[in-house]
Amino acid sequence: MADFPSLARQMWHRMEPVYASLYFVPQAAEKVAALGYDPDSPAQKSLALRGAPLGAVPAELLTAVFHSFSPRLVADHVPGIWDTATPAAVLDTRVRAADTALRTLLGDRLADPSLAEAAELARTAAQEAAARLPGRPLAAANAALPWPEEPHLVLWQAANILREHRGDGHVAALTAAGLDGCEALVSFAAIGAAPVETFASRGWSAQEWAAARERLADRGLVEPDGTATERGHRLREDVERTTDELAAAPYEVLGEDGCARLGELTTPLIEAVVTSGLLPEENTLGILRVPAPAPR
Repeated sequence: MADFPSLARQMWHRMEPVYASLYFVPQAAEKVAALGYDPDSPAQKSLALRGAPLGAVPAELLTAVFHSFSPRLVADHVPGIWDTATPAAVLDTRVRAADTALRTLLGDRLADPSLAEAAELARTAAQEAAARLPGRPLAAANAALPWPEEPHLVLWQAANILREHRGDGHVAALTAAGLDGCEALVSFAAIGAAPVETFASRGWSAQEWAAARERLADRGLVEPDGTATERGHRLREDVERTTDELAAAPYEVLGEDGCARLGELTTPLIEAVVTSGLLPEENTLGILRVPAPAPR
């Protein structure tokens, strides 16, 4: 019998570079900067692009749904980001930026019929995610948006819904594990997933990071030097396993064969993203500059 939670993780690694292209292709970033956002502020860009489907919401709500961002950092940018550009303007620019990013990466391959097939498979999974929205605020907000017509943008929108569906479940898993926003990052760095410096864009001060590490040490989750204890590793494994389980349903609809086919069809795009040199080797998206293996 198929292990769909594990398959959900594999498919996340396949689909995340499709979504992430929006952030790393310079021509796409220029469109976002044209709205008036600081191109050197990853937090401002992320808050606007991911938060816009929710509307001009207050800092408290974005802090809640983003989870790992410092409340102080969010308050520094909200409601200012909505004064700079309305959510509607951000959403329009987001689609145009995604279009530019994928056109830049794919070139002539944009007309390949396999892209339309990949888009339909991804949309099927995303529509299943859209049918399972209780407790999924960011997935729900994105699922409520109209679908574009072009296959490459359908694929991007599906990747977006699926990653927010997974992300909402991840926040639930972290919360159930008793990890607040800063503790989630400290515990992630503690298992060697990424260097501490990678999370600077989340806005936590050195003092807040140290305090979170101390709280985790009191729970027996990290050593004094910040590395995870055996118990800390188990807790993070539990969080990731729960996240995978909560993310599995959309891929059950595709089945093993459908997931394998989607993985096969998206390989050229994923290779274009990861070989472009635009995606940082170390990032907060959970993906690397090497293609994940196609699911079997």
